[in-house]
Amino acid sequence: MTTELFEHLDRLRNAEGKVALATLVNTRGTTPRKEGAKMLVGEGGRVLGSVTIGGCVDAQVIEESASVISAHKPRLLQLDLGDEEAWEIGLTCGGTIEVFVEPVDLEKPDDATLALYERLKAHAEAGGRGAILTRLEGARDGAKMIAFDGGKHEGSLGDAALDAAALSAAAVAIQAGKTATLTVEGTRVFAEVFVPASILLVVGASHVAMPMVALPRPPGAAGGHAHAHPRQGAGLQDHRGGWPAALRHP
Repeated sequence: MTTELFEHLDRLRNAEGKVALATLVNTRGTTPRKEGAKMLVGEGGRVLGSVTIGGCVDAQVIEESASVISAHKPRLLQLDLGDEEAWEIGLTCGGTIEVFVEPVDLEKPDDATLALYERLKAHAEAGGRGAILTRLEGARDGAKMIAFDGGKHEGSLGDAALDAAALSAAAVAIQAGKTATLTVEGTRVFAEVFVPASILLVVGASHVAMPMVALPRPPGAAGGHAHAHPRQGAGLQDHRGGWPAALRHP
């Protein structure tokens, strides 16, 4: 699970009242980032993150974000990354992306979208898996539901039959650990999957292992934390008694 979203929200919380949360929900062709990439655009113009890696596509999302914030209504954007634009950022050919842009009110501690993300973040940090399901189309676009491993859920996509079918499809995505846009009961639903932070296991206490063991955790941290890095920590295994693993890899 990446914590980039929460780090960005913390940076904007005291600077922006309202923001637009842009999420890359679908890709076709060659694209620099994959489903789940996020960008936050504040009503005052501050921008954190990206749905591509900058350039004209991100600029279009930033431009559309202003209307999403003012109307307080989500929008699904389809944007083309042409071959010439792709070449400029190092890709061999272009592609098409879809970005779901939704309003978030940082001045409200009980903002529904923020509450769902915080709920699932805590669940993943405790070792669980889950997904936030977002309805991308129809009169209830933007409706959300949270699905936990084990079958529990909260919220609704606006229709009981759609909820049931979406939960069934989400269970497969959660098990696979794959974020993707699903078509359920003729409706497109974005399933953003959260999983526990992974642990890096290094076998062999050699000099090559030394930087690898240090890689998952930020300087000064003991073992790393899920909220600070995508990897929770590292484990080192070596059965050779002559290799002082504890001394070489503190």
